[in-house]
Amino acid sequence: MADDTQGATTPQPATAPSMNLVGQYIRDLSFENPGAPATLLSGGGNPAFNVSISVGVKKQNDEIYAVELTLNAKANREETVLFNVELVYGGIFRLKNVPENQLSPLLMIECPRLIFPFARQVLASVTQQGGFPPLMMEPVDFSAIYRQNLAKLAAQQGGAGAAAPADGETLN
Repeated sequence: MADDTQGATTPQPATAPSMNLVGQYIRDLSFENPGAPATLLSGGGNPAFNVSISVGVKKQNDEIYAVELTLNAKANREETVLFNVELVYGGIFRLKNVPENQLSPLLMIECPRLIFPFARQVLASVTQQGGFPPLMMEPVDFSAIYRQNLAKLAAQQGGAGAAAPADGETLN
């Protein structure tokens, strides 16, 4: 059988951009249930939730980046704290041959999008194990967060143009 690809202009695999998820980890997990068991026994109205998320990137070497999601969730019923949870969930990504102008969006949008479902599951499981219904976060639009933070960065720099976040910089 003849090789039909001879002379074809397909990109060489050695130079094609690639992204691989090398591993995932929990760096920090804290669950506080300060009123237990009383808060689990007392009924009452629906609690108020405050949930926040931030993304951080740390370059490990030329190809390896650690992307971490920090999820904070707090539930209150009136003045009583029902639970407070903080999770720092990370992914280790190997990026090869990614053009510089595509690096920041890849690290701040696509990488968090890949690991978010796993962080969300940890958060749900921890709140359930704490005696509450599982907290299921809504899907997150990391692209919108990235755009908002670029706009904030540009405003802080006096409108001198939006620059990509530096290594180790966190976008909230």
